[in-house]
Amino acid sequence: MKSPLALLLFVGLPLLAPSVAVAAEVNVLTAASLTDALKEIAATYEKESGDKVVFNFGASSTLARQIREGAPADVFLSADEAKMDGLEKAGLLAPGTRKSVLSNTLAIVVLSDSALAISKASDLVGSQVRSIALAEPQTVPAGIYAKEYLRKAGLWQSVIDKVIPTENVRAALAAVESGNVDAGIVYKTDALISKKVRVAFEVPAQEGPAISYPFAALKESASPEAARRLLAYLDSKAARDVFAKYGFLLKE
Repeated sequence: MKSPLALLLFVGLPLLAPSVAVAAEVNVLTAASLTDALKEIAATYEKESGDKVVFNFGASSTLARQIREGAPADVFLSADEAKMDGLEKAGLLAPGTRKSVLSNTLAIVVLSDSALAISKASDLVGSQVRSIALAEPQTVPAGIYAKEYLRKAGLWQSVIDKVIPTENVRAALAAVESGNVDAGIVYKTDALISKKVRVAFEVPAQEGPAISYPFAALKESASPEAARRLLAYLDSKAARDVFAKYGFLLKE
């Protein structure tokens, strides 16, 4: 027969268990342009929270499709509002978790030692530029933004035959770095992380498209509380300072 003390300890265990924090794994599907900033942020967050953050980087359009098809995910970080709108209309977002956190600007980049003289977007029309890498302009946010900007500037039809579409914005950057294209249009933040390219022309924010990065937790998350904790941290001063260091524009 158990002693009264042993019985008290045995009965008390279930009452104590809920107060013990359990580390969780958070699966994050995120726009490729956030790669470097998020890796730095996650390194700190994992130490502070005990949670494990697992990233799947790619084009927002591809990631949104994967979510619709049932891919396991807890958090989605999109490079545009349209992809998040689609998931919200489909009822796939956790209510009350969506927030637009960041913005960005576009930049025309060339190889660091390139002799190309590009001081404005219209210089892309000239014969000196034979090929221009863009993220897929029909579906991928970075490409959609670039196409929107060029169309607004009246240049799209003049450069469309030079456009080399890529899987995502990092692939467009890699195409320029490898010398396979003469120029590329990427986010300013992507240009800043590369030592192989230089910014030939940065599109002024007031002239470019309204770039917006919404973040949200997913309704079918296997770790809903951990997902919300991570989202809260991504909007904290510590995380925002890292995003700013990588060149992102912060939204209130």
